Amino acid sequence: MTQLFLLRHAKSSWDDSELVDHDRPLAPRGRRAAKLVAEHLGREGIIPALVLCSSARRTRETLERIAQTFGEAIPVQIERELYAASERRLLERLRAVEDSVESLLLIGHNPGVEQLALTLACSGTKLAALRRKYPTGALATLEFSGRWADLQPGRAELTDFVTPKQLAKR
Repeated sequence: MTQLFLLRHAKSSWDDSELVDHDRPLAPRGRRAAKLVAEHLGREGIIPALVLCSSARRTRETLERIAQTFGEAIPVQIERELYAASERRLLERLRAVEDSVESLLLIGHNPGVEQLALTLACSGTKLAALRRKYPTGALATLEFSGRWADLQPGRAELTDFVTPKQLAKR
């Protein structure tokens, strides 16, 4: 089974109204949430074979805070095209991933990340939670069989969905 991890960046700061959206950093709440996600990744032993990350500052800062849990150097691609990408664009990007990549972490933005998860997931016990809300810092884990190029709507199983709020209670 191929694994796809979809992480919405952690909470960003709106303190500096002069910053363009692309350059907004994480808020203190976002830094705490990213730490919780990092701890979750470590507990679950999640080490993706590849990370695709939006070029926005808040996504890169989220990545910096979780990457230390991987314990090894993994390929990371920071891509401007992922910034505010639609569900359709994200799916196109995933279809271009090499077949040798068995697991991938995509760090991006809503509504694209949420819509992609909803489009791909056909089943899973946490599907109802995913449909309710995809908050900042939330991580969806999907599994599917086949090649990335053949990834289609409704062909993945949602095997996990966690939010920082849930992780804080653990």
